[in-house]
Amino acid sequence: MTTPIALSPTASSPIKNVAVFCASADGADPVYRAAAVELGRKLAERGIGVVYGGAKVGLMQAVAEGAMGTGGRVVGVIPTVLVDMEVAHEGLTELHVVDTMHTRKAMIGARSDAFIALPGGFGTFEEMFEALAWQTLKLHSKPVLLLNTNGFYDTLLKFLDECVEQGMLTQEKREIVLVARTVDEALGLLGIA
Repeated sequence: MTTPIALSPTASSPIKNVAVFCASADGADPVYRAAAVELGRKLAERGIGVVYGGAKVGLMQAVAEGAMGTGGRVVGVIPTVLVDMEVAHEGLTELHVVDTMHTRKAMIGARSDAFIALPGGFGTFEEMFEALAWQTLKLHSKPVLLLNTNGFYDTLLKFLDECVEQGMLTQEKREIVLVARTVDEALGLLGIA
């Protein structure tokens, strides 16, 4: 079982680190990688640290290198099983090797003040939905944002609306999912523009 993440920053404690959940692949359209690089770069330009899964592949690599290329702080958290597969990014500000995926998520959550999900697959979805579930249970109040690059999450957002219509999700809980189509819009919604 994953340890709940710490409470969010308050007005006196602004966002200092953002967890980024994203694919270990680049995707079919180059726009996904470009947005990941842009996000990393723009967070670094604002002095915001990136906390992510610690890999040197796909969009994960792109966001890390976008930040590092601008002199930003990047903290990677990766389980031993992925280090053994030789996907750990050794050039980060900090790289934490942990025993399990659960420990990874707990550390990422504890070290972050907000969450941004870029396009991804099962791992990205699972991380994002866990952060949302914890928020609905009031285990944290950190913002969770989908960067809906190229409309990647349009179908998922329609499904969440269907969940509301079917009485499986309240409208209030549906509205905690912040959505932005561009990096600049995402940073604006998080108050770090």
